[in-house]
Amino acid sequence: MKKFSYAILSIALTSTMTMCTTKTPKGVDRANLNDSVTPQEDFYEYACGGWMKSNPLKPEYSRFGTFDQLGENTREQVKSLVTQLDSKNAEKGSAAQQIGDLYAMGMDSVRLNKDGATPILKDIETINNTNKEDLIDLIATMIGVDAFFGTGVDADMMNSNMNTMYWHQGGLGLGDRDYYLEDSENTIAIREAYKTFIKTITNLVGYDKDAQQRVVDNVMKIETTLAKAAMTREELRNPMASYNPMTIEQISKDFPNVDLKRYFTKQGLDVDTVIIGQPKSLAAVDSIIKNADIQALRDYITAGYVASAANFLSDDFINAKFELSKVISGVQQLQPRWKRALSIPNNMLGEAVGQLYVEKHFPQSSKDKMLELVNNLKVALGQHIDNLTWMSDTTKAKAHEKLSTFTVKIGFPDKWRDYSNLTIDPSKSYWENVKAAIKHNVDFSLADYGKPVDKTRWYMPPQTVNAYYSPLSNEICFPAGILQAPFFDPDADDALNYGAIGVVIGHEMTHGFDDQGRQFDKDGNLKDWWTAEDAEAFNKLADKLVAQFDSVIVLGDTHANGRFTLGENIADQGGLRVAFTAYQNSLNDKERKDIDGFTPEQRFYLAYANVWAGNIRDEEILSRTKTDPHSLGRWRVNATLRNLQPFFDAFNVKEGDKMFRAVDERVVIW
Repeated sequence: MKKFSYAILSIALTSTMTMCTTKTPKGVDRANLNDSVTPQEDFYEYACGGWMKSNPLKPEYSRFGTFDQLGENTREQVKSLVTQLDSKNAEKGSAAQQIGDLYAMGMDSVRLNKDGATPILKDIETINNTNKEDLIDLIATMIGVDAFFGTGVDADMMNSNMNTMYWHQGGLGLGDRDYYLEDSENTIAIREAYKTFIKTITNLVGYDKDAQQRVVDNVMKIETTLAKAAMTREELRNPMASYNPMTIEQISKDFPNVDLKRYFTKQGLDVDTVIIGQPKSLAAVDSIIKNADIQALRDYITAGYVASAANFLSDDFINAKFELSKVISGVQQLQPRWKRALSIPNNMLGEAVGQLYVEKHFPQSSKDKMLELVNNLKVALGQHIDNLTWMSDTTKAKAHEKLSTFTVKIGFPDKWRDYSNLTIDPSKSYWENVKAAIKHNVDFSLADYGKPVDKTRWYMPPQTVNAYYSPLSNEICFPAGILQAPFFDPDADDALNYGAIGVVIGHEMTHGFDDQGRQFDKDGNLKDWWTAEDAEAFNKLADKLVAQFDSVIVLGDTHANGRFTLGENIADQGGLRVAFTAYQNSLNDKERKDIDGFTPEQRFYLAYANVWAGNIRDEEILSRTKTDPHSLGRWRVNATLRNLQPFFDAFNVKEGDKMFRAVDERVVIW
């Protein structure tokens, strides 16, 4: 189930604003710079070019940046914890037994290759013996079947204190509708690779060549129909458009071939109302199930099921899936087995692993320091709200109310999730155990239906290198994984810490007021709290920012998508501006020292740019431009900074410089 939360794809750490006075704090690492380029010409290349040269892409990465570097460090920390677990002697049902055994099964290549397709053959037989009248039962209950649509429990957007049921579009093996509908050289190549993938995996489960081609034809026909009916990613940014409550009786009447009453009953639920995210897609599913031949439906479900299981089977299946990812992302080499095996308990038993992680790697002092910095950023954002020239006092008062009620989650949850009723059994196949873990997580979520929302719950495990804002709970969350070096350095000066983790905090806060977040009130309800005039002023500014990013050429003749990335671009700019103000506030009457030849302001902006240092393959540029709501790192730096006068002042950027933007062309929102 899609969470209405927004995750920044990188950055920073816990902050200490009290520096040792017995030594000069560390400043900018000059090895990260490219002095052959001036900051006035290309600030991203100037600030990050040295790092990029020293960190060329390895074959296993389609993109690698400082964020990924922190992710690798955290993964090594988690690996050390997991490999030290004695699962064989651990109590059955304990976290040590569950995590250790699940990891060990993923590492057992000999057994996986010996088993081949065996773990999935029984389910494939079940799929191919299913008739139309029983199809909805199969979709509702078989783990690994991800056909046609998705459902899930989440807070009601109109009543955020209560959980309800959502239905949303899905069923696309390639994930994005445009891969089916566009006819660029890139999308055509991806479709052909997808067809090859389907042929390969169906061959591995025993289909002959004629059957393989039949499956390909049926999958492409059904998924293309679903793609045509799906909302675009830009349309999905409008939460109101995806809020369409319908009674289960009305759904049964209007869409009789998608029997959701029976579907939820099979899941053990008595559902009376469902929030339909995309009614056009639901209509398409109803039509497909009604009109398609039963063998076509079986083939479509089979292909999706095998694709879901592929990464948990033999090397033949894994390599087939990797060949597809090579075409989509440009990655050249499969990740080492230990990384792939580790990701399963790390994600499926996230808080169990996280509890081990924080005991080892996250002291209380880090949480205390982070709270101090968050408070500093809240003060600064309040100042920015007060100083807005385009917003009325009426809406400003509401904005202050929302800011004052932010829930702040740092490091790890106050109560840990219990996994003790999950059975991980090494005598069964890896896939069977993965399915058990998936079902445990699905049941955990479904159990919330109709109940009050648990406001203490986290939507990222503590070891995650990421952060998020959730408008449904009006909360900002910074897991322990992102709160560590190299993104925060207690020996560095305040400018660097404010430019890194400070901007991350400001970014997540600003999400509460971006094009989506601003539509939710202080209690997390989808509610218009703006005056009409203020909403119009906001939208005019937002449209100008969209146009700025639309004009960015990311590769060849492909432009950035300013509308799709609008929320993240607003948050990047807001995070920068608010963190800069908080840093200036922190200076007070302190002596403003240059360090290694850079002023405090220059160090702040260099720290921000270094957050986004990275190398990326052309294929990944095209993929992310289509599927990632964040702009590419280069443009999160250059395009955003070109709106900010304090940046121009810091680096003496003048008219005629490439980084300069005329005053009347700049956009400043928060």
